[in-house]
Amino acid sequence: MTSAYHTDLHMHSRFAYATSRNLTLPVLDATAREKGVRVMGTGDFTHPAWFEELRTQLVPAPEEGLHVRRDADQHAATRFLLSVEVSCVYRQGGRARRIHVLVMLPTLPAAAAFTRALEERGADLGIDGRPTLGLSAKAVAELALTVEPTALVVPAHVWTPWFGALGSKSGFDSLAECFEDLVPQVLAAETGLSADPAMCWQVSSLDAVALLSSSDAHGPRTVARETTRLEGELSYPGIREAFRTGSPARAAERAAAPTRLAGTVEFYPAEGKYHLDGHREHGVRMTPAQRRAAGGRCPVCGKPVTVGVLSRVEELADRPVGTRPEGAPGFRSLVPLDEVLAAALGVRPAAKRVATARARLLEAFGDELSVLTEVPLADVEAAAGARVAEGIGRVRDGEVDVEPGYDGQFGTVHVFPADDAPAAGPHRQASNP
Repeated sequence: MTSAYHTDLHMHSRFAYATSRNLTLPVLDATAREKGVRVMGTGDFTHPAWFEELRTQLVPAPEEGLHVRRDADQHAATRFLLSVEVSCVYRQGGRARRIHVLVMLPTLPAAAAFTRALEERGADLGIDGRPTLGLSAKAVAELALTVEPTALVVPAHVWTPWFGALGSKSGFDSLAECFEDLVPQVLAAETGLSADPAMCWQVSSLDAVALLSSSDAHGPRTVARETTRLEGELSYPGIREAFRTGSPARAAERAAAPTRLAGTVEFYPAEGKYHLDGHREHGVRMTPAQRRAAGGRCPVCGKPVTVGVLSRVEELADRPVGTRPEGAPGFRSLVPLDEVLAAALGVRPAAKRVATARARLLEAFGDELSVLTEVPLADVEAAAGARVAEGIGRVRDGEVDVEPGYDGQFGTVHVFPADDAPAAGPHRQASNP
């Protein structure tokens, strides 16, 4: 048993496109512990080279359905949950669909069986850790559930324009349209960096699923930029039950569950790279109202703009802004510690002064998420100075300014007001790896 812990279940290995070469199991183990993540998704288990590393370097953890590195301290080591993101490219209803789906499984034999099932259907899995499949999202769910009835199938970054099941390019207006008769087996949906639970709560059909948040990390630095916090039993069955009972529709069952979904840690959604509408090529960023007034076209070149997450939520919303369904777990928005430190110290996140301050804080308080969410600000001030404590307090209270992201361009967060920033401390902009 354990009381509360953070999970980060969607990330990638070094075998996926556009990822860091440092994404190895030892690095992921160490990074997760520094960040404060107890359970980390492996990512990319269908890739043959990565699966071989998983097979040879992981052993079953003491807790059912989880794994640890072979020679690691069994008590302190990060728990790994076998996961993969697949890209489904197919036609349905007379139009092209491109949907990203997360699949999570409890055992290496189940992962191997799922991989074989994809290969038997013509998938070339050695090209990319996030494989592209000529299968529907429903077909992927069916294969996973056939191989392992307890499989977790989760639509990834559900609002993203290009690959989200509810994104502006998907053609689906509900998860039921995407997964059809298998939708009851879809227990959770991932909010993605450009949305948060409050935005999802405007769409009543999402009351049927738990809202999951994870980093989709492409490098160690972005691990735990979003997490899902659970309370109770540490195990794959416990995690699955937390997702099953994590929706508002099943809130009455949550108290009796061995593990409960306690909430999520989120990006400030405006920081996500698809929050607003726009056309990056010409630096055009639009609110939903501005896009509608422009007829959906770039005022510079006349091409259609990319319709972002905020607009898409508005299109599907059947509830007003500010609605919170009864029984919905809460969330909090944060900024990664290195970037708060950089803003406070007036340097870049990679600067030596940031590393030194970070090391002091972690030595004193254990991990990044604890520093950002739990440690009293007076203690932070004693360890790292008043300016750092002020920055963390501003992030906790939501007193930050964000220039919204759009059309693949991340937004920019100002932890301090522009007239209060140190001369050498420019704003921070989110990035992948």
